[in-house]
Amino acid sequence: MARPSRARPLAATGKTLARPGPFPKPGFPARRGETLRRRSKRGSPTLVGMSSEHVLDADFAPVAALMADRARAAMLTALLDGRPLAAGELARTAGVSAQTASAHLARLLDGGLVTVIKQGRWRYYRLKGAEVAQVIEALSRISPPVRVRSLRQSRDARRLHEARTCYDHLAGGAGVALFAALLDGGMIEPDGGETYAVTEKGEERLEALGLDLAAVRKARRRFAWHCLDWTERRPHLNGALGAAVTERMIEVGWF
Repeated sequence: MARPSRARPLAATGKTLARPGPFPKPGFPARRGETLRRRSKRGSPTLVGMSSEHVLDADFAPVAALMADRARAAMLTALLDGRPLAAGELARTAGVSAQTASAHLARLLDGGLVTVIKQGRWRYYRLKGAEVAQVIEALSRISPPVRVRSLRQSRDARRLHEARTCYDHLAGGAGVALFAALLDGGMIEPDGGETYAVTEKGEERLEALGLDLAAVRKARRRFAWHCLDWTERRPHLNGALGAAVTERMIEVGWF
């Protein structure tokens, strides 16, 4: 997987965020395997068993099958930082021939996991969107680590932990430190659940950095939220704000 090569170390605070989600109201216990549906006419919620009829309203088996192949998984991981890569680069990453890589990429393209960018006679591939990256990150958190068999793999693993981009936002140790600095420095604050709002202090600091927060808020995605980093097991900043801060940090040469 490609990653920033000139990352400057950031001072991590070591603090983690533990914010509980909303608690169920007293008097409405739900047993395992059940969820709350809309209220009945009498005002009481109706318990609905979570059978396949309700849970599997989306057929994710074909998508899971696409990701289950090791070569395709390696290609998707290489594209996780958001940069478009040529088929040859992805073939080398996956350790397969150009012909085999072409077949894998065709399946990923048909499955809606990647998209292709054409520049003249060249074709470059990238993830279809941030949602695909989030799925890969989530799967990485529950997957066993890859066995390190060489010094190069060891160096790559260390760099992944230090700093990387997850599609369009900073991740790894640097991403966790950035989120902690913004939160502990009073520049962002919880806005309910996993979302965050920029404080008055944050507005001043981020605009001084060169961010156009008005434009960032107009992005067609969640403004700011956190997700659990798969290498650090601590949250990093995601959303439109995370992408904008990361882009600006790269522009000014911090990475």
